[in-house]
Amino acid sequence: MTTAAAGSPRTYQVRTYGCQMNVHDSERISGLLEQAGYVRAAEVDDNPDVVVFNTCAVRENADNRLYGNLGHLRPVKDKHPGMQIAVGGCLAQKDRGDIVRKAPWVDVVFGTHNIGSLPVLLERARHNTAAEVEILESLDVFPSTLPTRRESTYAGWVSISVGCNNTCTFCIVPSLRGKEKDRRPGDVLSEVRALVDEGVLEVTLLGQNVNSYGVEFGDRYAFGKLLRACGDVDGLERVRFTSPHPKDFTDDVIAAMAETPNVCHSLHMPLQSGSDDVLKAMRRSYRSEKYLGIIEKVRAAMPDAAITTDIIVGFPGETEADFQRTLDVVREARFSSAFTFQYSKRPGTPAATMDGQLPKQVVQERYERLIACVEEITWAENRKLVGQTVEVLVAVGEGRKDERTGRMSGRARDGRLVHFDAGSLAGAIRPGDIVHTVATYAAPHHLNADGEPLSHRRTRAGDAAEAGRSPRTPGVLLGLPTIGAPAAVPAPTTGCAAH
Repeated sequence: MTTAAAGSPRTYQVRTYGCQMNVHDSERISGLLEQAGYVRAAEVDDNPDVVVFNTCAVRENADNRLYGNLGHLRPVKDKHPGMQIAVGGCLAQKDRGDIVRKAPWVDVVFGTHNIGSLPVLLERARHNTAAEVEILESLDVFPSTLPTRRESTYAGWVSISVGCNNTCTFCIVPSLRGKEKDRRPGDVLSEVRALVDEGVLEVTLLGQNVNSYGVEFGDRYAFGKLLRACGDVDGLERVRFTSPHPKDFTDDVIAAMAETPNVCHSLHMPLQSGSDDVLKAMRRSYRSEKYLGIIEKVRAAMPDAAITTDIIVGFPGETEADFQRTLDVVREARFSSAFTFQYSKRPGTPAATMDGQLPKQVVQERYERLIACVEEITWAENRKLVGQTVEVLVAVGEGRKDERTGRMSGRARDGRLVHFDAGSLAGAIRPGDIVHTVATYAAPHHLNADGEPLSHRRTRAGDAAEAGRSPRTPGVLLGLPTIGAPAAVPAPTTGCAAH
C-alpha cells in the first residue's frame, strides 16, 4: 500500500537547511524527482509520499534539528504506509549510516556527491523494503548536469564550482564537499543563457570559493573573464557572485566588476575575524591589512559598492584585544550588512580540539556588542541613500510584513532590501518586474520607499510569475527511473537484448 491513490503520481516535499549551495541543490533534487514523475505536494499537505531533508552540518544544532524533525515524522509515516523519508546534504555525508541507526524509519541516505542517485535509491528502497544508504567520496556527476526545478522566475543560481581547496580550521565543508571541481566556462554560460531564455533577469554565480574558479584548468584569471562574458549575454540584467575568498581576490576581478554593466556593485566577502592572530589560527591565508586593501580598491573603482561579510565571534583563543580588532575592522570597512555567528564546535574540524575554548557567556556578550556595532554602521550607511532613486527587482517573500503594511519588496542593484509603496500601480506590479523609486526611510537592514514609484517596467520574468511558471533547465539524465507505467519499447531484435 502507498500513500498515493492508485494511478496518481507520488508527491514530494524538500525541506532545506543551510547555505545557498544547499538551496541550489534542493532545486536539483526537485528537478530530478519531477523528471522521474513525482509531483510537488501542496504546502498544506502534511503527509506527502516522499519527504527529502537537505541538511547542513555547519551549525552546532544541525544534528538536533534533523533528528527532532525526523522524530516528528515517525508517527506520520506510521499512519501512512508507503511514505518514504530521505536525508541528503552535508550532515548525511558526515553521519552516513548513523542516520538509519538513530532513525530506522528513514528510507534513503545520500551524500553531497550523488544527488543524481536519489530517484534510483527511492525505488530500490521501495522494492527491497529496506533502507538504502549511498555515500560517495568524490563527485559522481557535476550537479548542473542534472534537471532543475527553479524556485524563482526572475533570479537563478548557477554553480561554477563545487568543493573547496582551503583548510580553514573551523570549517567542515571541504571534507563533505570535497576538493574544488570547476565547470568549463562554456558550460556555465550555456546554463546562464538557458535561464535568460526562460525570462530570468538576475543570475548569481555560486561556488564554495567562487573566485578561485579556474584552478582546475590552470587559469587564475578565469573568474574575471567569466564575469566579462556574462556581460555579453543579451537580456541578463544583473550578475552577482558568492562567496569569494580574500586570498584569491585579484585586481582583474575588480576591473571586471567595474567595467561590465550588468555585474552588480555588490560584494560579499567573508572577513571571519579582524585579528591577525585569530585569522592565523583559523588558517585564513590573509590578514586584516590585505582585506581592508581589497575593500579600498573596490570602492576606488566603484564608489557605490555595497560590501557585506561573514564574522565569527568567540573562536578558540580569541582575546578581548582580538575582538576589539574585529570591531575596528568593521568600523573601517563600513559594511552594508554582516552575517554574524557565534563560534560553534564541529566534530571533525581542527578548531574543535584547540585549547582556549571560550565560555558561552563570554561569546554571547561579545556577539551582542558586535551586533550593536554592525547595526550602527549599516544604519548610517543606509541613511546615506535616503532621497536617492533605487532600481528594485520585485521579489517574493522578502517582505514578511508586506501584507500588513501594503508594501511590496525587492532588491536594489547593490543587494539592499527595499520595501516600497506601489501607489497607483498596485495590482499591476508583479514579482520579476523592475521599479524605480525614491528611498524615504532607512533602517539597519532595509530601506523604505513610501512615495509613488517613478517608473514600472514589465518583464518576461513578471509575465512568468503572473502565469505561475518557474524556469526549468534540463540536464543529462543517467538512466534514472520514472514513476508509473514505462514507455513502450521496441521488440528486441537479438537475443542480447534480454540480458
